[in-house]
Parts: sequence; structure tokens; C-alpha cells
Amino acid sequence: MWPEPEKTQELLLAAKGGSKEAVNRLLARHREALHRMVRFRLDKAIARREDASDIVQNVLIEASQRLADYLKNPAMPFHLWIRRIAMDHLISAHRRHRQAQRRSVDKERSLADPAFKDRSSVELAAQLAAEGLTPAAAAIRKELEQRFAAALSELEEPDREIILMRHYEQLSNQEAARALGLSEPAAGMRYLRALRRLRAVLGEEPEGSRSS
Repeated sequence: MWPEPEKTQELLLAAKGGSKEAVNRLLARHREALHRMVRFRLDKAIARREDASDIVQNVLIEASQRLADYLKNPAMPFHLWIRRIAMDHLISAHRRHRQAQRRSVDKERSLADPAFKDRSSVELAAQLAAEGLTPAAAAIRKELEQRFAAALSELEEPDREIILMRHYEQLSNQEAARALGLSEPAAGMRYLRALRRLRAVLGEEPEGSRSS
């Protein structure tokens, strides 16, 4: 989902050397990944009031303003850094709209609980390709993806988030650990537990069948 790190590093070096074109290209090549990330996590009630593209634009503006500081001390990969800015903007949007529209926004919805029923099944399954599928095979795949969506929505927020990070954003365990502020073993254990709970919801594994 995120752009290739090798090209990102090239652009970062050029940006550090003062190239404004490199900065523009660096931010532009992360726009689509940010948009997908924000759109997938944005609560549908809030999405009716604030467009994902506007949030992404604000993320890019802030990233541009803070890029010089990042280049002085790149403590994490660029995509994790800009992803963190995006998460902060999502949280701010969530808080802002819950305060302003408290009566119309469901208080029980969490930030990481997207409107699964309103999302494309292709998005939900990490953009599985449909080319070459027969109508029958496509129908079966769609049904399986819908089951996955429903099961994912039943998980607690930490479990949903680690699964989204690993499968939808295709982050490695190391990257997920850094983004969550966990050790790699702790992130790996959270991921395994989340998968077990997801399988239990799907009916593929009794929740208490394995040690947690």
C-alpha cells in the first residue's frame, strides 16, 4: 500500500539538499496511500461532514511544514511518520465532530471501526484482484469478504487496528510495532491473538481452544 521505500529515500535525500521539487514529489506519492488509510478508518457519520480528501490535504500541509525537523532526526521511516500525522488528524476530526454533533453521531463507534457495510469488498480484502474470476467465483469471494468485514467489526479496537495495519496497510511486524509504540514481540503477540479472535468470530476456531 505504501510507496517503495527506496524511491522515498532518494526523494528524502534530495529534499534534505534543498530540492522543493523533491518535497512536492515525496508528498504527492504518499497522497493515495494516505487517502485510502483515512477513508477506510473514517467513521461514516463523520465522513458525511468532513471529506477524507480534506483531511489528507491537511496532513500533507502539516507534513510539509514539519519535514525539515523530520529530516534532521528521522527516527522512523517516512511512511510511519506521515501515517502518525494522519492518525492525529483522524483523532482530531473524531473529537471535533463528536463534540459538535454529539446527538447525531453514535457514541459507541470507535475510530478504528469504519463503516464496513458501506465499504467496497475489494478495499476490505486489501484490493484482491477480480480479473479472471467467473461470476460464480466472484460471488463466493464477495460473500467471504462480507463475512470477514462483519467479523472484523465485532473485534475490540486494538485487535481491529493490528489486523488492518498488517493486512490492509501491509505493514511488517516491525513497522506495526513502531507505529503502536510496542516491542516487536508484543506486537507479534497482539497480532496472533487478534487473528485467533477473528477466527473465533468467523467460527473457524473456538475462542478458548488455544492459550492466549
